[in-house]
Amino acid sequence: MAPDSRGTTPDTRPRVRILVVGGGYVGMYTALRLQRKLRQRLKSGEAEIVVVTPEPYMTYQPFLPEAAAGSISPRHVVVPLRRVLKHCTIVIGEAERIDHAKRTATVTTLATGEDGTGAVEIPYDEVVIAPGSVSRTLPVPGLADFGIGFKTVEEAIGLRNHVIEQMDIASATRDPAIRDAALTFVFVGGGYAGVEALAELEDMARYTSRYYHNIKPTDLRWILVEATGRILPEVGEAMGKYAVRELRGRNIDVRLDTRLDSCEARTAVLSDGSRFPTRTLVWTAGVKPAPLLAATDLPLTERGRLRCTAALRVDGVEHAWAAGDAAAVPDLTSSEPGRETAPNAQHAVRQAKVLADNILAALAGRPAKDYRHSYAGSVASLGLHKGVAHVYGRKLKGYPAWLMHRVYHLSRVPTFNRKARVLAEWTLAGLFKREIVSLGSLEHPRAEFALAAGGHAHLRPGSEGNGARPGGRPPEDDDGPAKTSG
Repeated sequence: MAPDSRGTTPDTRPRVRILVVGGGYVGMYTALRLQRKLRQRLKSGEAEIVVVTPEPYMTYQPFLPEAAAGSISPRHVVVPLRRVLKHCTIVIGEAERIDHAKRTATVTTLATGEDGTGAVEIPYDEVVIAPGSVSRTLPVPGLADFGIGFKTVEEAIGLRNHVIEQMDIASATRDPAIRDAALTFVFVGGGYAGVEALAELEDMARYTSRYYHNIKPTDLRWILVEATGRILPEVGEAMGKYAVRELRGRNIDVRLDTRLDSCEARTAVLSDGSRFPTRTLVWTAGVKPAPLLAATDLPLTERGRLRCTAALRVDGVEHAWAAGDAAAVPDLTSSEPGRETAPNAQHAVRQAKVLADNILAALAGRPAKDYRHSYAGSVASLGLHKGVAHVYGRKLKGYPAWLMHRVYHLSRVPTFNRKARVLAEWTLAGLFKREIVSLGSLEHPRAEFALAAGGHAHLRPGSEGNGARPGGRPPEDDDGPAKTSG
């Protein structure tokens, strides 16, 4: 079993094995820096870096809204780990449990279900726990059946396909109620993910409507629901208010201090009493720690994150490290006692560098350094050529903020390869028209062949009325658009 091998032969083992759990910002950047610093030891077999991740790529999440809008190709939003981490062992699987007392991680891989051998145990000397986060949901009736998330590239592309399909349905149906529901899009959550996804998709849908003979931009209804009194709190109160004005100026219904009470029967019911029949409900109302953290013997905070020191070491534990969404790291730059660094990409990338250096220091017997970073600011896109920014005390809006958003994230996306490809796509997008094609059939590639072979095609939920072929399940069996993103 590859995950259990230590060194080049079954009888040898490296002097140190560093296990990195998670292939996101922290996992990839930590492994990348360790790979550079330990290059000779890795080649000689004295050291080994094992990265356990459920996906063979790292997703650059700030580009998800643009991928959903078609401005960037989905394959350029992700970074292939095997190419970047050439000298690391990549294990595609899920870490189910970490027993740090024994220094082992229990991992299920793609092969364990096929060969029937069950989960494998990967021993380690040092462990970096960075599994990221998962969507934080609430017990809202109907949410599990009809909600669509926006954390992965699959969800982003699925949502793009879904929005265009709803326009196809609205254009073809003779039922006014179905048409209105198809053209109503509800987004819950006024943070980066919700605002940027809504703004980019509204831009895309408004442009796409020109190619429908019976859909006008004013027929589309976009609703943003936020439980607090402001959106985009990271960019400051003034820029948050500007963002609300900008969105409302585009006929987007922004509802502050409002909650989603239920979304059963494809009807969004809000706390202010409003009811909106809709076939699209996007949930971006926060994240929570990955379930793996509860399956460790390491100390957790009341919010379920790993309790860490400023040196990014798990508090009171040797040989265990964490950063990013999974870690509660003291913010040494804050004057507020007990304040922790925000679980965002800006901190994750910088923490990964300090974390890797501290692991190297620990291996060499040197003291570790504390993580200290002042928050530089935030930028957010509000669609093509529109944005808000609050960077180093300066406030920007409109085109300058949008340009800064692109420049900043282009500088941060990993590898020169990805930078060049993204820049090329932005350049081409400025020269040619938007793509308005839905490729929803990619989610069920065997459907056509199954029909040809005499079987039954499994249609995507929400696809009835949009090219549904004989043999597909009838509309009354539809269980909603929730699975279009998966």
